[in-house]
Amino acid sequence: MTAVTGTVAAVRSRNRPLVKLRRRRPWTFYALATLFTLYVVGLYGPMACIYLLSFQDIRGGLVFPMRGVSVHWFVELLQQSRTGDVHGSFARSISLAIVVTILTVLISFLAALGFRRRFPGDGVVFTLMIGSLVAPGLVLGIGVGLTFSFLGLEPGLFTSALGAQLSWTLPFGVLVMFAVLGRFSAAWEEASRDLGASPWQTVRLIMLPILAPGLIAVALFGFTLSYDEFARTLQTAGSLNTLPLEIWSMTLNVTSPSLYALGTITTVVSFVCIGTALVAIGLIQRRRQARRLGLH
Repeated sequence: MTAVTGTVAAVRSRNRPLVKLRRRRPWTFYALATLFTLYVVGLYGPMACIYLLSFQDIRGGLVFPMRGVSVHWFVELLQQSRTGDVHGSFARSISLAIVVTILTVLISFLAALGFRRRFPGDGVVFTLMIGSLVAPGLVLGIGVGLTFSFLGLEPGLFTSALGAQLSWTLPFGVLVMFAVLGRFSAAWEEASRDLGASPWQTVRLIMLPILAPGLIAVALFGFTLSYDEFARTLQTAGSLNTLPLEIWSMTLNVTSPSLYALGTITTVVSFVCIGTALVAIGLIQRRRQARRLGLH
């Protein structure tokens, strides 16, 4: 017994330096961690200042020090006594973003299906589609507005602005769907056809449930890019402002923390959309995992 105890103690004493050696981290780790921390502070620091200043009382201004704590400027924003058409611009942005999201998901899915097989001119089509990503948004918006003016058409949210925003959201959606369909096995489609399923049943019962997380990701891209878009909407929205355009106009005449309150609200909406998408993807993955465990 004594010999066994001595052997165990010797092994532990030998392993202690090894354990300590494993826990040591190189100086590059701390340097990179410091740089990443500075990056996060520089990215979210100004946003945090805006959020804090939006909760001042009626004595508050646009700069620090912060004077009191209240929700006065949120009430001021909702009452619109000194601000612009916040309610209308918010509703228009949400409506336009929903339409853009639906079209982005539908067209991206169909385009990804079409590009699964080669066809004449597919390289040219793909290049033209991706080319809109590198085109300056403001220049593209001006071009769309001039085209509508040349054709004698009136620019509007669901005509020119919709087309301009789709030129921004569709390339992202198609690229995401390419990656998602690249992991989709054609054997599942062949199995469904062998069992007598029609092409529509294969898409509805096999492909859509499997590709659901990717479709949610495309929808998230479409909604957030449309909801925050400014440059492509500036010359194409017509006489009615979207929320980014309204915020831009408010910076010219609003000199109160109500502008910060609006920024806080829009950020909350964005985070709610992102959180909803992530929760939906997580639930789908958990449901799939439960089914796999049930099969085994």
